[in-house]
Amino acid sequence: MAYRFWCGECGFKTPWLAESEGARRQLEHYIKQHPGIPAGGHVETNRKNPDGGLGCLQAAGIVVLLLIIAAACQR
Repeated sequence: MAYRFWCGECGFKTPWLAESEGARRQLEHYIKQHPGIPAGGHVETNRKNPDGGLGCLQAAGIVVLLLIIAAACQR
């Protein structure tokens, strides 16, 4: 899923990023632009266009299912 972090002090916002990357960029912004102020603001979640990738567990499940089907076809 993609996240966009907004600064609580000015109009800065990150691009749509992974949660950890967005938080890192917001923190860097606060250190440079608002030294001494704790990072604040809000986080926006992109629900309309999620990243769409399969999770590792889902991908592993698909691979296992395909292996079972392939093994069954060879008998």
